[in-house]
Amino acid sequence: MNNLTKETRLTLLYIAVAFLFSVALRMIWFYNFSEYEPFKFNSQFMINTNDGYYWAEGARDILSGVTQENDLSPITTAASQLTALFAYILPFSFESVILFMPVFLSSLVVVPIILIAKSLENLELGLVAALLASIAWSYYNRTMIGYFDTDMLNIVLPMFLLWSIIWAVKTNEDKYLIITAIDILIYRWWYPQSYSLELSFFGLVLLYALIWDRKNIYNYKLLAIMMLAMIGLEGYIRAILVLGVFYICRQKQFDRYVYYILGASIVLFFASGGFNPIWAHLKGYVFKDALSVAEGGLKLHFYSVVQTVREAGHIPFEMFANRISGHVVTFVVSVAGFIYLAYKHKIMLFGLPLIGLGFLAYVGGLRFTIYAVPVLAFGAAFLITEAARFMPSKRLKFLAVTALSMAVLYPNIVHIQEYRVPTVFNADEVEVLDTLKNRVDREDYVVAWWDYGYPLRYYSDVKTLIDGGKHSGAVNFPVSFMLTNPQNVSAKMARLDVEYTEKSFIKEELGKDKNLTIFSNIEEMTKAYGFSDTNDFLLSLQTDIKLPKKTRDIYLYLPYRMLDIYPTVEMFSNINLMDGKMKKHPLFYLSKMFKQEQNIVNLGQGVLFDMQKGTVIINNQTLPIKRFVQTSYDKSMKFSKNIQMANPASDITIIYMSSFNTFLVVDEKTYNSLYIQLMVLEEYDKTLFEEIIMTPHAKVYRLKV
Repeated sequence: MNNLTKETRLTLLYIAVAFLFSVALRMIWFYNFSEYEPFKFNSQFMINTNDGYYWAEGARDILSGVTQENDLSPITTAASQLTALFAYILPFSFESVILFMPVFLSSLVVVPIILIAKSLENLELGLVAALLASIAWSYYNRTMIGYFDTDMLNIVLPMFLLWSIIWAVKTNEDKYLIITAIDILIYRWWYPQSYSLELSFFGLVLLYALIWDRKNIYNYKLLAIMMLAMIGLEGYIRAILVLGVFYICRQKQFDRYVYYILGASIVLFFASGGFNPIWAHLKGYVFKDALSVAEGGLKLHFYSVVQTVREAGHIPFEMFANRISGHVVTFVVSVAGFIYLAYKHKIMLFGLPLIGLGFLAYVGGLRFTIYAVPVLAFGAAFLITEAARFMPSKRLKFLAVTALSMAVLYPNIVHIQEYRVPTVFNADEVEVLDTLKNRVDREDYVVAWWDYGYPLRYYSDVKTLIDGGKHSGAVNFPVSFMLTNPQNVSAKMARLDVEYTEKSFIKEELGKDKNLTIFSNIEEMTKAYGFSDTNDFLLSLQTDIKLPKKTRDIYLYLPYRMLDIYPTVEMFSNINLMDGKMKKHPLFYLSKMFKQEQNIVNLGQGVLFDMQKGTVIINNQTLPIKRFVQTSYDKSMKFSKNIQMANPASDITIIYMSSFNTFLVVDEKTYNSLYIQLMVLEEYDKTLFEEIIMTPHAKVYRLKV
């Protein structure tokens, strides 16, 4: 340590301070809920993001060495592999590893921030920027304790890439050529969707080379090695090419070949399909369509999942600004500060791809805001350190930096204290999944909406039809159809979809050699049963059609929490698949905030229930109700319901789930849906289903057919 320069010691000190600050703020959630048992299972805190269970499943299977064919377990992904490594070498439980990994890995973002500031010869700038970026609103939200997802390194790695590019251009040292390439290789390994950002960095370096430093051969070496690291080939092939070109770039006698290598790398990039995923990414988040048309002879129309994902929707400016900098004022200061910083240090313009991707959030969804956080943090920090320069003494300078830093940190710290996000499931719900695990086979399927797919696979070790990654309109349609249609047709669809899913795995294997393409299970079913119109096939499910041979058991997981998203679930099958036209939405209204005055129950949004007259006012129209249903659980958790018929000719039913303090207003189609009948009313056809687990929080049935 004594051999280190004063600047190096100060750099390490600032990194340590910023890192510990980031970790400490992320521990607030842990201490807030330290005694809250519903967030724990087997005395261990659970994670608070659905996708985390995907990576956890892969890591679990890597450690156990057990996985079944076609179970979709991500054992080959970087997040699962790194998690398995940490769980193997660290003396902590697996649950503790996945809970705390985001805390420590995401806090590493302070390292490249301070190293970039070092290149600008302003370490105080780096410290303030690191403190702000590490806890800024959206970055904290997506990297807090328990948010076990790829986001824990998704900003760290591109910031290291930005650092290596800045130092490469600034110093022209050969070592930064290989460091930049390794950054890209690791980033792509960790997050395969990193191609857009990598290509943006490449474009900026190219502009820099052509406009400001055209004759410097080093810039073209950097471009060539970056492009080879980005081509659409396997990682080990890219690594070999990178090492080979790095060797050539270090030999001065080969400088005349650099331009040819760069040209060849660009050709190879497009020839290897390097641009294809970038275009697909843009279509998904920028040029969003409500419908997607599946390939195949029938050209079926499916509802696009992007339309229902909150993270992919337009967000208001105030939320946009808050998520990037913590407050609108801080955001404006950050933008102004970055412009001034870029004017003073043009090298910081290489941070524009991160800002650009962050600003895409304004139209592409809030998930992108985290990319702009660290670079704009430099802007606010630069204005703070510049303002401090006018102080007449070191003491006043220190006080000015401290006071102004606290001003920009304060709204973010307040947000962290108030952001008490729950775990994905509570302990009672996980108890259901854990019990289910002991009653099913690993080859069995559990039908549930995609929100619950990953936790189901993790806790129950079963197969699912849809999950957080497999949820296109084509695969969502059958599950939506099962959950929102009557029991008899839903049971048939469940058997059909599971068996056709298994058949598709076989066909995909054959297709590797025979160029066979799988379109969608619904199209396959339609053709197999001799129909050319999918609507006719769906109507045939009401008759006694011959079902495929049963190869495994199917279970239905029906949680109470799905009530909140029932309209979204229903939307995916409420469509004419042949022409893409949406059908009239059935009535479904949920109220957990209501007020009763004598015989009138105000359910909110102008919906009034007259208990004495048996009528309901909807959209200023008074309508009779068909029935009033009240459900409840006694102290021993025994379920009961009371049905009072009112006007048999009506189409409207009101359900009061007294134990949940929840009112439902539904029409007959919704009332007769599988989800309402089996989960809300426990009314099921015993020839089709049997009870497996029955709790207020979730119910599990087994399909008999």
